[in-house]
Amino acid sequence: MKRSSNRRPFKLSAGRAFALVVGVSAPLAIWAVSSLMSADWAQAYAGRKPTTEEAPVTVALAHQASPETAKHAISLKQLAQHTNDPSAEGRLLEIYRLVGSGDAAQALEKARLLVQDVPNFQLAQLVYGDLLTARAGPLQQMGNAPQALVGKAPERLEQLRVEANRRLLALQERPPVGAIPTQFVDLPPTTKHAIAVDASRSRLYVFENGPNGLQLVADHYASIGKLGPEKSTQGDQRTPIGVYYITSRLDAAQLTDFYGVGALPLNYPNEYDRRMGRTGSGIWLHGVPSESYARSPQSTDGCVALANPELKSIMERVQPRTTPVVIARSLEWVEPQAQETPRRDLHNLLEGWRVARASGDINRLMAFYSPQFASGNRDQAQWRQLMEREASSQKGRQLQLKDMSILAWRDRSDVLVVTFGELNEGERTGAIKRQYWGKEGGLWKIFYEGVIG
Repeated sequence: MKRSSNRRPFKLSAGRAFALVVGVSAPLAIWAVSSLMSADWAQAYAGRKPTTEEAPVTVALAHQASPETAKHAISLKQLAQHTNDPSAEGRLLEIYRLVGSGDAAQALEKARLLVQDVPNFQLAQLVYGDLLTARAGPLQQMGNAPQALVGKAPERLEQLRVEANRRLLALQERPPVGAIPTQFVDLPPTTKHAIAVDASRSRLYVFENGPNGLQLVADHYASIGKLGPEKSTQGDQRTPIGVYYITSRLDAAQLTDFYGVGALPLNYPNEYDRRMGRTGSGIWLHGVPSESYARSPQSTDGCVALANPELKSIMERVQPRTTPVVIARSLEWVEPQAQETPRRDLHNLLEGWRVARASGDINRLMAFYSPQFASGNRDQAQWRQLMEREASSQKGRQLQLKDMSILAWRDRSDVLVVTFGELNEGERTGAIKRQYWGKEGGLWKIFYEGVIG
């Protein structure tokens, strides 16, 4: 197609195109692309587009000048997986793909439509602005705004560059197909969904629990605390790491616009946090103000924040009280069958506790409890007295454990979070209990037990 004579052709060198996408300096961009790419981008933008095989690496992720850049690269094939993704993030990735494949005109048009449909998506606005600027002259870096404008918000511009890197890195470092986080040892059919957050990747993963076990059904970019993960004290602006549960659902009508479409509070601090002396409260999964589409990777006071459309889809799926939320500095993924041995061993452990509980043998039962056990105001000695009274009233009736959930956590020590329904023979309803187990001298011991419903 002929270009009008009064419009400058849209051409980018390899280094400039790389800089456009990831926001690094042109010298670093030239080094990274020349070391990674086999196709000549200059020829591509002059008319011949490289194929997926010719350009095995088209977008390298780097926000610092380091040889590690070469390890983080996105192929056109990976970006093409999001061609039909209607989400705002999927559309942004499609724009990156078009830039990488040399289709600048399509990239620009897609960017125009994206900012028209989602005007508060600041990263998309930045990309659109860069694509427009590239029509008039070379780009030195992502966010190639006039210096006077850059000087007014240098931190925000850098945050957008980091956000772009995190979104692209999440595409390159996909979880293995069918794999699950190690923390999900066993979930009953009554637990319909589970959530895992990888703080290092600014990513939240949503799982659906069906006949074939946990299946990854969605993942979203997410923001965490300003000072990163591992919360320990009130007001430290960090996001806690551990195993939690959604406790309730708060709709937008119950909140200010700051929280967007709603919030899902978590049970931080949990009993393990309390044992470790951690303080604070009000840790939620929530949305963002209506003026924004997303927040920068580390921008909250400790909560996990998502784009409103994505949080809304999660709120429509998950159930309070039964949905676990794992927040890890970095998630470790395993094949479900790799959990079979630990699952069996832990079920045997809990069956031993159940038999001891039903037998009325208090000495045998208390061998499962830690000397540091505490439940509310009760220490181990007071808990023993309670168990003796309950054993007397149970009168030899069998005890069943229903809908058992087992979640594992490894911090300074190994921890289990076990939730189940406790039902005595002849009764139609029973208490829902949660136990926290820890390793002491190589043996599992209960350090907390309580009724949660």
